[in-house]
Amino acid sequence: MSSDNIKGLILALSSSIFIGSSFIVKKKGLKKAGASGVRAGFGGYSYLYEPLWWVGMITMVVGEIANFAAYAFAPAILVTPLGALSIIISAALAHIILRERLHIFGILGCILCVVGSTTIVLHAPAEREIESVIEVWNLATEPAFLLYAALVITAVFILIFHYIPQYGQTHIMVYIGVCSLVGSLSVMSVKAIGIALKLTLSGMNQLIYPQTWAFTLIVIVCVLTQMNYLNMALDTFNTAVVSPIYYVMFTSLTILASVIMFKDWDRQNPTQIVTEMCGFVTILAGTFLLHKTKDLGDGMLHFLKIFFFLRGGGGGAKWKKMPQPKKPLDDAKQYFGLD
Repeated sequence: MSSDNIKGLILALSSSIFIGSSFIVKKKGLKKAGASGVRAGFGGYSYLYEPLWWVGMITMVVGEIANFAAYAFAPAILVTPLGALSIIISAALAHIILRERLHIFGILGCILCVVGSTTIVLHAPAEREIESVIEVWNLATEPAFLLYAALVITAVFILIFHYIPQYGQTHIMVYIGVCSLVGSLSVMSVKAIGIALKLTLSGMNQLIYPQTWAFTLIVIVCVLTQMNYLNMALDTFNTAVVSPIYYVMFTSLTILASVIMFKDWDRQNPTQIVTEMCGFVTILAGTFLLHKTKDLGDGMLHFLKIFFFLRGGGGGAKWKKMPQPKKPLDDAKQYFGLD
């Protein structure tokens, strides 16, 4: 590996550590803030007065800056797959610090998500060279991407004003859907700003163009929206489930937006495209498992309540009548030796 690739690798690994840790620190801050005020899951903003939440937010910003810097030294094919490490770090810390347990099928879903995302990234085409922020603006205002942006904005408004009030407390996908959809637009704008700064530092000033500041405004609005609804998701659902699903949806939609805006598939052969589609299917399978894992604990409780009345004996199982236990789950675990 070249020295630049090593620098990019170190920055990408640092980014994953910071971002993965930030989910846990922010969750601790949200819990602490929710104990003394209106929870973020119910529309409260008491977490803004909680220092621990700000520590988590700063940690995430540092991670994002490190990730942004990594792209300046190493190719995307090296940097992007390492973002999956933040899922593993977040899940491990959630298990240790927050005592949030992830079922075995959730772990399998996590693995599928990482494999699918890595497959897509490893077969992604090389980035096209951009010589001016005006060129990026022209790509963003072509009919195909304008249609995508219109669909995203429409979907976000429908989720915010229709589905979140009704299903926000029970369906994780409504919060993560808003974050991911908005995030796909923010990444395209961040890329435009990065190109503008890179060209400016090389001697071609791009700050004189209004398009640069328009992209900056889009990033600010999108990031604030993502932050708000990600806080709601973290405050309402298990961190070990929020982090992987958010990563999967965000990565998938970002790649889709990039394909539409930069016409990446025009520079690929059918084998590469089919492989990427297989990656999407793998991601969908992993997302399904992760989503179902959220409710698996309750399902297991019902099964334990039923099978608690079964006792093995003789040549097979037979029913044994016994009174309803006061603590079904604890007694059933002890009965079946599941502790």
